[in-house]
Amino acid sequence: MSLPLEGIRLLALERFGAGPYGSGSFADLGADVIKIEHLEGGFDTAREGGPYFLGDHDSQYFQSFNRNKRSFSLDLKHDRGREVLGRLVASADGLIDNLRGDQPGKLGITYEHLKEHNPRLVCAHISAYGREGERRDWPGYDYLMQAEAGFLSVTGEPDSPPARFGLSMVDFMTGMTAAFALLAGIMAARQSGQGRDMDVSLYDVAMHQLTYPGVWYLNEGLVTERVARSGHPYVAPSQLCRTGDGWIFVMAQTQKFWEILCQRIERPELVEDARFRTYADRHENREELTEVLDEILSAKATADWIDVFAGALPCAPVNDIAQALDNPFFRQRGGVQSVDHPDHPDLKLIASPIRLDEELPARPGPKLGADSDDILRELGYSDDEITALRDCGAV
Repeated sequence: MSLPLEGIRLLALERFGAGPYGSGSFADLGADVIKIEHLEGGFDTAREGGPYFLGDHDSQYFQSFNRNKRSFSLDLKHDRGREVLGRLVASADGLIDNLRGDQPGKLGITYEHLKEHNPRLVCAHISAYGREGERRDWPGYDYLMQAEAGFLSVTGEPDSPPARFGLSMVDFMTGMTAAFALLAGIMAARQSGQGRDMDVSLYDVAMHQLTYPGVWYLNEGLVTERVARSGHPYVAPSQLCRTGDGWIFVMAQTQKFWEILCQRIERPELVEDARFRTYADRHENREELTEVLDEILSAKATADWIDVFAGALPCAPVNDIAQALDNPFFRQRGGVQSVDHPDHPDLKLIASPIRLDEELPARPGPKLGADSDDILRELGYSDDEITALRDCGAV
C-alpha cells in the first residue's frame, strides 16, 4: 500500500517548531517535503539548537522535527535562484513557511508572487500575529502567546507565580492547524485548479484554545482562575492527589466514576456523604474532599493505586520525562522510532502518533543541502547547468 500523502510535494521555508512540526506529519505520511534553506548555515535555526549536535549544522533538536524531509540549498534573492524557485513551485502542491508576518511578501513567497508558475499552489503562512494589522512585523514565540492569551493565569497553584506549560504546545498546535488548513487547501485546489494563501498565527491559535472558558467569559463575564492541585475548575475530584510515594491524577468526571472511586478505595459510604453527594456538593467542598482522598490514597504507592483503578477509573501516574519515555506501555505502542543517522547510528526519535497498517518511513532529517543535486535533476537541470548554478551562487 502507498502512504496516504504520496504524490504531494510540499516546499517548506521553516524554522524552530511550528512550521517543522506541521510539515513533519506530511513527511511522515509520505509527502515529499523539501526544506528550502540558505546556502550557508541553513534556514532552520534548529540546526544549531543544543545541547546535542550531530556534525555541522545538525542537532538532535533539529532531528526531532525533520525526519523524512529533503534539504535544498537555494538563494531566494539571486535571479537564478528565483528561476529555480519557479520550477520548484511548478512541481509543488503547497508551500509552508513560518516567518514574521511581513516576510512572505518581502521574500516573494505568497500566492500572488508564485501563481504564475503554478495557479494551483496553496501557500500556508504561519506567523506570530498574522500578515495583516499593526503587529504583522512583530517577532513572537510560543511562551509570549501563552502569556498574552491567559494560559499562565490558569496554570500552576493559586498562590504561585503565573506558570507556562512545560512544552511549546502553542507552536505544535499552530503547526498542526496550519497542516490541516494546507491539506484542505490542496484538496480544494486539485478539484478547482485554484490555489490560495492561508494564514495561521500563533496568537490566533492560542486564543482559539481558550474554548469553553472563553465562551463562559464572553457570555457570562466569568473569569476562570487557577485551582489547587491542577484541578478542573468545576468538577471534583479531577485533580492531583497524594499517594504513599508521590502523586496520582484522578479524574472522576462523572457521577459513575465518582461512585467507582469510592468503591475501589473501599469507602462506599462517601457516595452518600452529604458533603460529596452531587457535582455541586463536591465542587463546594473540594478542600475537604482533597483532605479525605489524600488520607486514603497515602496508604499505598502510586503504582498500587493504578493497579486498583486500572480500566475502571480514569487515572494516571505523574511521571517525569524519563519515566514517561521508559513506560513499557509507550514502548509497546511503538512510541520510539530508530533512524539510521550518518553521525549517530540508531538515533532514536519519538514516533508519529498516527498509526497505520504499515510502517511509516524512517529517514533522518537531512544534512544541509544534501538533496540539492537530486532535486535539480528532477526539475530537468543537466549536470552542466547544476555546475553553473553552483558557480554563480544561486544554489
